[in-house]
Amino acid sequence: MLTDHATPQSMLRLEGIRKRYGSFTAVDGLDLDVHAGEIFGFLGPNGAGKTTTIRMVAGVLQPTEGRILVDGEDLHRDPERAKRRVGYIPDRPFLYPKLSGGEFLRFVGGLWGYEGDELEARADRLLELFSLSRWKDELVESYSHGMRQKLLISSAFLHEPGLIVVDEPMVGLDPRSARILKDLLRAFADDGGTVFLSTHTLEVAEALCDRIAILQGGQVIARGTMDELRREASAGGAHLEDIFLKVTGGDAVADVVAALGGPVAAGV
Repeated sequence: MLTDHATPQSMLRLEGIRKRYGSFTAVDGLDLDVHAGEIFGFLGPNGAGKTTTIRMVAGVLQPTEGRILVDGEDLHRDPERAKRRVGYIPDRPFLYPKLSGGEFLRFVGGLWGYEGDELEARADRLLELFSLSRWKDELVESYSHGMRQKLLISSAFLHEPGLIVVDEPMVGLDPRSARILKDLLRAFADDGGTVFLSTHTLEVAEALCDRIAILQGGQVIARGTMDELRREASAGGAHLEDIFLKVTGGDAVADVVAALGGPVAAGV
């Protein structure tokens, strides 16, 4: 975790990022600077451009304009060097069903030049962490959704990246595994790693993130620590949910729902 007196080092930098699909602009001139050693929350309502941004940072999509730097490496000009620094955990675990868990991790490790005893030892530690050791030699097609998610998380940490990019990390995880993942992300950041995390679970973001950006309409409308967001939103000691609703206009929706519920409640 960054301290107040630390000089922040940029691990992820987005400069003027735009992504257009025909006449539709999903991400509109996005500038972000994510520091080494922090968990950075990336929030927004549905359709705000979060997943599009996450996929651009992971190198799955190309921006229409702008550039993305990972530890100073340009993701477009030198994608191999930049991507070596990134571990990506998407919201849906698409894996090879006819590989065993161990074979899948060996395949991923091989992509980054890891093999032999070093790879096996690291894979075994990650599988043990998520209680998957006894499933190592079983085909992925026999895994539950949660088990596949845990295997995918393990694969993201396998090559020891400096940046973990996470889209809805708790989907499909049981409470124990969700707690392990939160502890893992926190320990990773405290050890100098960086986490760029998108989630709809505001309680997780509030408890875990050092700084947060709120996206709407493809643009950042608020950013900072929880204290800075409270000051920016004039929200006193409010929780993140209240701040999120206030800056995105969700409080107006809540008022409409309350008004619609009034006559119903009165008739009960």
